[in-house]
Order: sequence, then C-alpha cells, then structure tokens
Amino acid sequence: MQFFRQHGIVLHYQWIDHKKPRTFIFINSLGTDFRIWEGVVEALQKHGNILLFDKRGHGLSDTAERTNGLEDYMEDAVTLLQHFSINKCTVIGVSVGGMIAQLLAFHHPEIVDRLILCDTQSKIGDDTFWNNRIQQIESNGLGGIASGVMQRWFSETFRKEFPEKVAGYQNMLERCSVRGYIQTCEAIRDADLASKSREIKASTLCVVGSEDRSTPPAEVERLSKLIAGSRFKEIKGSGHLPCVDNAGELSTLIIDFLNK
Repeated sequence: MQFFRQHGIVLHYQWIDHKKPRTFIFINSLGTDFRIWEGVVEALQKHGNILLFDKRGHGLSDTAERTNGLEDYMEDAVTLLQHFSINKCTVIGVSVGGMIAQLLAFHHPEIVDRLILCDTQSKIGDDTFWNNRIQQIESNGLGGIASGVMQRWFSETFRKEFPEKVAGYQNMLERCSVRGYIQTCEAIRDADLASKSREIKASTLCVVGSEDRSTPPAEVERLSKLIAGSRFKEIKGSGHLPCVDNAGELSTLIIDFLNK
C-alpha cells in the first residue's frame, strides 16, 4: 500500500510504472475506492503506466476537516500527478470521478491528452435529490441507502446473476466514511460544470451503461454534445459502473479510442 500526504490529508494510491510514454489516471465514483478499476487496469496496463487513488473521504484516504467543492478533489489529483512528475496523462473518471476529470481538463488542459468520461454529467441530480440523500444518511447511516444505491449501480440482470459481487460492493459502500460521503454529496450538489465542459479541448470519449439509473444514457449523451468533437458510446446491459459489470467492453472502447 502506498500513501502520500498533501493538503493536510493522507491519500491512498497505487502507482504502477511500466516505463511507458502514456500514463492513465483513474478517478472513482461516490462510495467506492479504486478497486472498482481492477478489470480495466488489467487490460490497459500493457498500454501505459497506471495511477489509481482513493478520493478524500473514501477507501484508505483521509477524510478532510472540510471540503470546498469538487475543485479540492481535482487538486488532490493534480498534486499526485506533480509528485510523479507526470506532465501528460489520459484521465478516466466515472460518475463524480468524471466530474473531477472534467475540472482537470478545464483547469489544466496542458496535462490531459485524452479524456474518458464514464456515466457522468456536467451536473448530476439537483438540490432536492442530494439534500434528501444527505438527510437519509444522517438519520440512518449508509446502510439506509445501500440497497437503493445497488439498484442504481447495477442492472437487474447483474444483481440476479452475481449476488455475491453486489453484496461485496454494498459492503464497500457501507464502510465508506459517512462524513466523507456526505462531503462528496455536497460537492456534487453544488457543482454545475456546463460552462466549463463546453470549453474542454481534450479529445474525449463519453461512455454510459444502457441500464444506468443514476446518469441515464440521454444525460451522458447531452454531456457529449457539450464537448466539441467528443464521441459517445453506450454499453448494452451495463449499469452505472461499467468498469465493474463490463470491464472488458469498456477497456476495448478505451483502447479503440486511443488508437484513433
């Protein structure tokens, strides 16, 4: 396990150095840690170096005393890249990780050579949705929302075929820092990146699972239309986390995108 202190907090990360010219940085979703990328990393590591990390308030990373919006999460990623003297990378983010990736491409275009945005938007949900979720967690803990979240993350077919995997990912969610989860909910609630998304210049691929109930295909396609020249792909049968339920197809889409 590898740890790095920055901005007063400790981040858990994994750096896999294959001495390749390309580096991939992965940014995970709300309520998960970087293990969600295992299948994609397995396929992509022959194509580049790998940098994974747990967002603040998730996995083995510290929970900050306070977080002032998604820009703080972005700066964590930037500082990690600087730590390894990575001046150019391919950024892959899912859900809120995709929002953080958009901020990275907007504020630091010199760093981002390719951008892969999975199951995300420039704005996810509204104040009512996030305030209700925060209230539920404050009243009943993460266990109170876990079953509903699994239905949004994974298709009905996946839940029936792989109940043990769903149970494992539910454990991952329920063991997240409650304060870290709520801070991230607040950051998502307060973020509207539409004006920034329109200014993204990096070559971009937007991907969504056809069964995603958190950021449905129509929403991700709208994001794709905001980013000039971006490509849009839908993975049939996948839910909100295609990196988990269809890592092979997601990896193929990414590799094909890199080769064009």
